[in-house]
Amino acid sequence: MPPEQQPIKLLIAPMRVMLILAGVLVFISGVQLFVFTEQTDRFFAWTINPPLTAAFLGGAYWSSMLLEWLAARETQWARVRVAVTAVLAFTLITLIVTLIHLDRFHFGSDDPLTRTAAWAWLIVYAVVPPVLAILLVAQIRVTGGDPPIEAPLPAWLWSIIGLQTAALLTVGAMLLVAPGFSAPLWPWSLTPLTARAIGAWLIGLGIAAAQVLREGDLMRVRGVQISSVVFVALQAIALARHPDTVSWSDPRLWGYILALASILAVNLYAWRAAESFRRL
Repeated sequence: MPPEQQPIKLLIAPMRVMLILAGVLVFISGVQLFVFTEQTDRFFAWTINPPLTAAFLGGAYWSSMLLEWLAARETQWARVRVAVTAVLAFTLITLIVTLIHLDRFHFGSDDPLTRTAAWAWLIVYAVVPPVLAILLVAQIRVTGGDPPIEAPLPAWLWSIIGLQTAALLTVGAMLLVAPGFSAPLWPWSLTPLTARAIGAWLIGLGIAAAQVLREGDLMRVRGVQISSVVFVALQAIALARHPDTVSWSDPRLWGYILALASILAVNLYAWRAAESFRRL
C-alpha cells in the first residue's frame, strides 16, 4: 500500500500506560534528588556528594517526567517514539551503571526507608528496560505509517542540533566509559558513579536530539522542546541553590552554562515555531 494510503500508526494502550508509570517513577526520583538534595544518605538509593550533583540528576528526572507524560497524551506513534527511544537507552545504561557500582548502594542500610530506596531503584531498572523493549517491538509491529511532515526542521537548525547531539553523546560516552579521565573536565567534583550517572543522562539527551533530526518535523518532537526548556530551567535553579560548589571564574563552568544556554535557545525557538504551525 502506498505511504499516502496507509493508516497512521497509533500509540498502543500498553505503551501509553508504561509512559505514565515511568513518569510517576521519575517524578519520585526527582523529589528524592531535587527536593531532598542534601539528604540522599537517607532518602535515595545511594549517597550523592556534592548536593549539586543530586540537584542536577533531580532536574533531569523531572524534565524526563514531562517528556513521558506529554508523549502519553499523544495518539500518533510518530509523536511518541522520540521519548521511547531515549527512555529505553537511558534506563538500560543506568542498569549497567548500577550493576557496576552495586557496592555504593544502600542495600545493607539499617534504615528501612533507605534500604527500600536502594532495592526499589534496582528493581525498577531491572524491570523497565526489558518491558519497554517488548512493548517497543509490539508497537513497531502495529499496522500503519507516519503522517505527513507538518513543520519541517529548518536546515540551519538541523546543523545546530547536530552539533549539540555530537557534543552530548561524546561527553556522555566519556563520562560513562572513562570517568576517572573525564570527570575532571566537569565543572564540579564527580565520583566514578556520579560521573557515569550524569553520562547516562547526557547520552539519553543526545539520543533524543538525534531522534529530533531523524523525525525532521517540529510537531513530532514538541515533548523534547518543552522538556528541554524545563531541564535548563531546573539546572539553573540547581546552580543558584549551590553557588559555592563551583568556581564562577572556572572556564569549565562557563562552557557548561553556554551549553545549557544553547539548548534553551534552540528549544525555545523550536517550541515557538511548532506553536505557530499549530495555529495555522
